[in-house]
Parts: sequence; structure tokens; C-alpha cells
Amino acid sequence: MQTPRDARTRGWVVGRAAGAPVVVSPGWVLAAVVLTVLFAPTVRSIAFVDEVGAYAVSAVFVLLLLGSVFLHELAHALVARRQGVRVEELAVTLLGGHTRLGGSAPTPRASALVAASGPLVNLVLGGAAWLAAELLAPTSRGSVVWLLLVAAALANGFVGLFNLVPGLPLDGGRVLEAAVWRVTGSRSRGTAVAGWVGRAVAVLVVVWGVGRPLLAGGRPDAVGLLWTVLIGAFLWSGAGQAVRAARADGRAARVTVRGLMRPAVAVPARGTLLDLDTAVAHAAAPVQDAVLLAGDGRPVAVVDAAAALSVPDERRARTALSAVALPLPEGASVDVGLTGPDALRAVAALARVTPTVAVVDGVRVVGVLRSQDVVRALRAT
Repeated sequence: MQTPRDARTRGWVVGRAAGAPVVVSPGWVLAAVVLTVLFAPTVRSIAFVDEVGAYAVSAVFVLLLLGSVFLHELAHALVARRQGVRVEELAVTLLGGHTRLGGSAPTPRASALVAASGPLVNLVLGGAAWLAAELLAPTSRGSVVWLLLVAAALANGFVGLFNLVPGLPLDGGRVLEAAVWRVTGSRSRGTAVAGWVGRAVAVLVVVWGVGRPLLAGGRPDAVGLLWTVLIGAFLWSGAGQAVRAARADGRAARVTVRGLMRPAVAVPARGTLLDLDTAVAHAAAPVQDAVLLAGDGRPVAVVDAAAALSVPDERRARTALSAVALPLPEGASVDVGLTGPDALRAVAALARVTPTVAVVDGVRVVGVLRSQDVVRALRAT
């Protein structure tokens, strides 16, 4: 499973792979203990070993499962690197694992390849384990080795097929997202479709987990019900995040610098407030903002409108514009023609050093853009 950039997983760093740390979370230890306890009775009933031996064999199976999860995530990481995407972390967690990437795949094909690689590794491992078990069956059916091979085959087959279910946050959801992206040209639309399908999958998982034993005339056992609810909640949460991200991406795609900027006049920085009043009076449209220009035409400051308005008329001809201006860092300007992600990246980079930037059309200043206006537009529904 892949996740976008996020906070690092808490746990123990046990090594590095594909240029990124490999983390084992405390949640996986809990899952390992539970799985060991649950699988031990099956070992005793098939392999006919004593209780201590059953738990030992069960623990070996859990370690094999850990290795399968790691190889699943390693496949994601290696394919992602080959597609030019930075890998930041491989993690094994309570409900499996994830590979945290430092960016998104650049094309639908690349995204689908990264997503499909993990489940395909599980299917290959499962097929190899099943073939080995079949080869051993004539002479070793019921042995510990045969049981471990069968268990590994079934576990990897389930993990591979379940992860290919076409709903986010599962890998199959990424494949569906890539397919819709390829057909429509819109990644956010693909994310939305895969997210809604993921919500449906979450509901079906819970319904199946609760309804199957009821239809068989029994009652759901406590452990099975707990795992069903945990998996369903995880899928619902991940799918919901995808839907919200798609909405945010859709809003981001509609962002334009021209649409969010506030018109402004440009005035020489050495002028006075009277010069500003004259420029505003002769502006083609009503303006409330002003940008001060250096001698070479570079924007060097923006006028604080409240401070400028507080200066009485009789002092405006003697008050330097620099007295009511806020300096701009070098290069604090964006092109009026920027749109969508390009506009957001430019504003985000400048927002680290200044909340307001000048908007230019070529070399001509046409307005100002404030970070708060961009944030407000992105939060709007």
C-alpha cells in the first residue's frame, strides 16, 4: 500500500531499503502476538505437535508473513524509484504495511505500475509456496514444512487479491485511480472515483464480516468482529481522506493568480502619499493596494493601506511612502498568468518568507496576492 507524504511512522528503524528507512511499528508486534495465538490451534490439529511446538511453528508463520509484507512494500518502493518518485519510508504496521512516497507518480501508467507491484509480488510468492506444497504433498502432507507452505500460499494469495480490490486506500484503488486519470485526464477525478468505491468496499467488508456467521446460523466471534471493524474503519478513513483530497485538488486546479489577486497601482518608492493619491485617482479601476518600485522597476514594498489612510491630508505631501510600506523580499512576485498547481507552488514557496507578493504581467505590476486569500479560496466549498 502506498501513502502520500505524511508524518513518519512511530516505531523501530530496523534497516534501510530502496534508500529509505524500514520501520516496524509497535502495532505490528501486537498483531504478531494475536496471529501467533490464533494460528497455533490450527498447527496442533494438522501437524500434530505439542503446545510449545505449535506456538513456535505459528511464530515462524508470522515471521514469514512479515517477510511477505516487507517484500510487498519493497516492490512498491523499487518501482516508485524507477518511475522517478522518492521513497521516504517503508513501514510494517498493525494492519499490514505502507510505503510512504515523497511525491506522486508523474503519469497514470507510472502510478498503476507502482500500485500493482506490491500485490503482484504477493501473488507470485503465494503461487510459489503453493507449488512447493503440492510437490511435497505426496510424501510430507501434514508436516510442519508443508503446513507453513500452505499457510504462506493462502496468506499471500489473500493479501494480493484483497489489495487489488479497486478502492482506495488499497493498491487496487490506485490502479482504478490511474485508469480514470488516463481516460479523463483528471487525476483528482480518478481519486474521487476510487475513494467512493473504497467507501463502498469498507461497508461491504463490515457487512460480510458480521453477516457471514449470522447467515450460517452462528454468531460473530469477538476476535473476528474486532478485526473486521478495525479493517472496515481503516478502509473508510483512508477512502474518506482520498475523497477530501480529490475535492481539494479540484479546487486547486481552479485557482488562478488573476482571479485571486487584488488590483494595485505601482508607485516609485521615493514618492510621497500625495503621489499615491494621484496614482489611485488616475487608475483605470478602483484600487486599494499599491506596490512600491525601485529605480529599476523591481517591486520592493507594498503599502499598508490602514497606515496610509491614517495620515491626514495636510501631511500627505510630506509623508514618504516608505513610512507606510512593508518591505518585500527579493523576488517576491508571481506571474499573473499562473494557474492551478503551478500557482499554488509559486505562492507556497514565497509564503515562507512573506504573506504578500506582487503580481506582475511581464515587467508591469498589476496587483498583489495575499496568502490568506489563497487559503480562503482552497477552503471554500
